[in-house]
Amino acid sequence: MTTSTATTTRRSPVRAGRGNRLANFEEQELATRGATALAPAPARKAATGTGKARLRVAPPVPVTVPRAPFVALVLIVVVAGVLGILVLNTKINENAFTLNHLQDQQNHLDQQEQQLDQHLADLESPNSLRAAALRLGLIDSGTPAYLPLPNGQTVGVPQPAAPAQPGR
Repeated sequence: MTTSTATTTRRSPVRAGRGNRLANFEEQELATRGATALAPAPARKAATGTGKARLRVAPPVPVTVPRAPFVALVLIVVVAGVLGILVLNTKINENAFTLNHLQDQQNHLDQQEQQLDQHLADLESPNSLRAAALRLGLIDSGTPAYLPLPNGQTVGVPQPAAPAQPGR
């Protein structure tokens, strides 16, 4: 078996003596903390040789803060937060319905635009233009003649348009 050579040393409590200022300070400090702060100080023996009473620090005055205003403030903040979230959620849902309605309206307008573009393309086709011109009393011009500008020569033979045939 092995034996330990370590010895245990215990510190003896510091006794308040005549010249021990640290012990006096600790004793006074402990008297102002915790549950013993408001307890009456134990009677001390007057220091021999001096007629003066020793001064010591008085314990702090207990501070009592009313709790009702703080609880009311916390409740108001919580209720305001919940109501704010409720209003925000309601507005988000309302905007979602508005967005859905606007998207449906946009789809309808896109289809209407596509139909109008198709109708315009039908009206601009050569066959539709020819039929509209004939309804207005215009006649077919036939083969045109061209005048190139740089040399001034005529390409093709210009001819007047023939009147429309009755029955067409």
